[in-house]
This record gives sequence, structure tokens and C-alpha cells, in this order.
Amino acid sequence: MGAAAIAAIVYAGAARAETISYADAITVLAKDCGGDIKKLCKGLNLGNNRIADCLAQNSTKVSPTCTSTLASVSASIQKREQAQSSYRKVCATDMARRCNGVKGDGYILACLAGKTKTISSQCSQTITDAGWR
Repeated sequence: MGAAAIAAIVYAGAARAETISYADAITVLAKDCGGDIKKLCKGLNLGNNRIADCLAQNSTKVSPTCTSTLASVSASIQKREQAQSSYRKVCATDMARRCNGVKGDGYILACLAGKTKTISSQCSQTITDAGWR
């Protein structure tokens, strides 16, 4: 299952303290949902949300383990994507105070990630949730 397919599977769910990478999400979903996908979605192309649609259409036949894993993985990915898109806003004050003059997203993130004890807890958590540390 590709990263685009995982991103397309995002359902609402309870947020977790940690987020999961796309690679780890694929591994976990293959382990916990592979049998369901083989049995219920045989022959489908993996892209364009087809797997998610297939599992949703067959929700009464999907194993509880797969249902639970899919919800938690999807919530985690959603949280990671939200953190990645909001870090500039959440960390604006910390960037100005702790990384003034640093240019480029990668360098700014390295600066912030290296100052765990001197940046705000919200900024620190956003960087962690975004998967950048």
C-alpha cells in the first residue's frame, strides 16, 4: 500500500500522543489488515482510495483488529499532517526568539529541534507530532 493510499484512508478518530510514519503505517496495516484486504478486496488497484472504500463497504466482514488498527493509524497520520502544516504558526514566537536569522525550513527545524528545553511545550510537541524528532 503506497503513501497516497494511506493518506487517503484518513478517518476521524481519537488522537494519539505519538504519530506514525507512512512507512510504519504501511507495515502495521499490512500486518493487521492484509488478510482482510486479500479476502475482501481481491484484485483491486491499491490507489485512489479503493482499499478504504472496499473495507468500508465490507465493514461488517472486516476483522476487529483491522478496524481498530485502521482507525488508530489514520488518526495518527492525520495528526502528523496537521502538525506539519501548522508548525510555522505554532512555533512562530520560538523561531523569532531562538532561531532568529536562520534561513530555510530544514535549518529552522534543526534549530528548533535542538532547543527542546528552551522552546515552548506547544512548539516542541508540534515538532514531535510532525515526525521531525
